[in-house]
Amino acid sequence: MTEPSAGAAGRLPDAVIFDNDGLLLDTESVWTRAEQDLFARRGLGFTPAHKHELVGTSAEIAGGILERRLGEPGRAAELIEELNDLVVAELEHGVEAMVGARDLLQALARRGTPLGLVSNSPLRFVRRSLEIVGLTEHFDVILSAHEVAAPKPAPDPYLEACRRLGVEAGPAVIALEDSPTGVAAARAAGLTVIGVPSLDGIELAEAHELADSLLDAVVARRLSL
Repeated sequence: MTEPSAGAAGRLPDAVIFDNDGLLLDTESVWTRAEQDLFARRGLGFTPAHKHELVGTSAEIAGGILERRLGEPGRAAELIEELNDLVVAELEHGVEAMVGARDLLQALARRGTPLGLVSNSPLRFVRRSLEIVGLTEHFDVILSAHEVAAPKPAPDPYLEACRRLGVEAGPAVIALEDSPTGVAAARAAGLTVIGVPSLDGIELAEAHELADSLLDAVVARRLSL
């Protein structure tokens, strides 16, 4: 964990960009249920080790993992499509905002801080999940990594979000992430990163600072709230 040269406490951020799954919304549980269903269709169990392997990954990487774990080589695209259909259906059973998310967004919006959301998940899933919990209106930019050349851990999604927000990608933009993949992407884009792990055993050593939740004083201090 390293201190950034800028984006320090006391300075208002130029923008704040959130990850979605497991950071802003408790959609990792939705993904987990869909992943369990995918494995169960094949008579297989879905373990915590499988979950750790998949969390935060892009569709391309996840497809390769599923090919291997399900013993279906050459079917990455089909498996991802099947999983996406399962997760969108599962989403309709309900989803909740993570603890502190709603108040944090409202405080930042009242202050006029530009807000973005960047996710490796499909845009239809991201938009529907935000719609269900009623948080869509807070964001100036909602971006799926499917819209750029390379997903997280590449910097492309964060660089594009900054472009759309009209701010320079740099330490004065704060990113909040819950996975190593997301932290790597935000770091590569030059942003200041607060890591908020959503699963036990997830290490976010490359984040500039770590927080236990969005209610952690570290978050408020970094965002000058």
